[in-house]
Amino acid sequence: MIKGKDIIIVGQQPWDIEIGSNCKNIAVEFSKYNRVLYVNSPLDRITLMRNGNDAKIRKRKEIVEGKTSGLLQISDSLWNLYPDAMIESINWISIHPVFKVLNKINNRRFAGSIQKAVSKLGFKDFILFNDNDIFRSFHLKELLKPALSIYYSRDYMLAVDYWKRHGEKLEPQLIASSDICVANSTYLADYCRQYNPNSYYVGQGCELDLFMDFKGDSPAEIKAIEGIKIGYVGALLGLRLDIEILTEIARSRPQWQLILVGPEDELFKGSELHQFSNVHFLGSRSPNDLPSYIHSFDICLNPQVISQVTIGNYPRKIDEYLAMGKPVVATSTPFMEAVFSGYTYLAKNAADYISLIELALQEDSKQKQLERKEFAAEHTWENSVAEIYKAIEKHSN
Repeated sequence: MIKGKDIIIVGQQPWDIEIGSNCKNIAVEFSKYNRVLYVNSPLDRITLMRNGNDAKIRKRKEIVEGKTSGLLQISDSLWNLYPDAMIESINWISIHPVFKVLNKINNRRFAGSIQKAVSKLGFKDFILFNDNDIFRSFHLKELLKPALSIYYSRDYMLAVDYWKRHGEKLEPQLIASSDICVANSTYLADYCRQYNPNSYYVGQGCELDLFMDFKGDSPAEIKAIEGIKIGYVGALLGLRLDIEILTEIARSRPQWQLILVGPEDELFKGSELHQFSNVHFLGSRSPNDLPSYIHSFDICLNPQVISQVTIGNYPRKIDEYLAMGKPVVATSTPFMEAVFSGYTYLAKNAADYISLIELALQEDSKQKQLERKEFAAEHTWENSVAEIYKAIEKHSN
């Protein structure tokens, strides 16, 4: 346990983001025993030009113009900072040495804004926790001079073109220069360990009360669908989900009802899946309603495409499925094999998916449902942050 420390968090996701955020959950957990400053990413010029009428962007602009304070208190020991400095949008620059010079100027502006808040709050000997912010926070260790710097890897950012352009050079340097690195998957911990031996797997927390405490009924639209229900909940993105596997399941087992809950991208909208009478696209639903849909499924799926984007990620939906005791058939990855193999059915291809769905239907029992729930209950933010504390203590000793 780390207590009585000052911690500054920088990262990709602002405090006012609508979706769930690993970093916000970690900040709240840190703040139970420490003082925490959660720093939103600074406003950049292109975002202001493109989205200047958005209420959130207007708020940031007013702070940059000095019309209102950017330091807000969330709780007794947690503050949120909207930086009062604007940075330039420079990632389009292809010449890396030029990008590096301009990026350091952006970092200085960002650091200056953070330093004002640090002085106002009286933070001393603070820990700097960087949530995957490769560019804007690249120089913060040298500029802010924290007592300890931590790089948190929760996604393989370099699989995305935006981050790959300059991140291929900068992220390894950032990992190497950090005092310790922590990652939410074994794959990403191994990746970080290539550049920094002080890299640790710290697991993943999930907010599972909504799922574990569910006592409701299935939605009426699901009750109207007769037959074995095979379901997926989440964004339907062709970059991340294997449309061919879903198509083969629907084609090979017309008696099964494939239910997909979530918004579709263009790949899904144009897919053959829409031609099957046993495939049901239900669209987006409120996060608070998702447990009722999962409750109605006989089998839950996570048919990931294997790519650099997905191979190392921690799929939080697996814990949500297991928290409701559901049998889960998912794509096999090294991480899934290492962490979830005892509680899920892991498939390598469409044929595996079909045979494992059949096996899962046969083997399901009250005892297995209880075991799944108990396993998911271990994946709390308290436990994940406890592993971060262990990494800090190991380095301190």
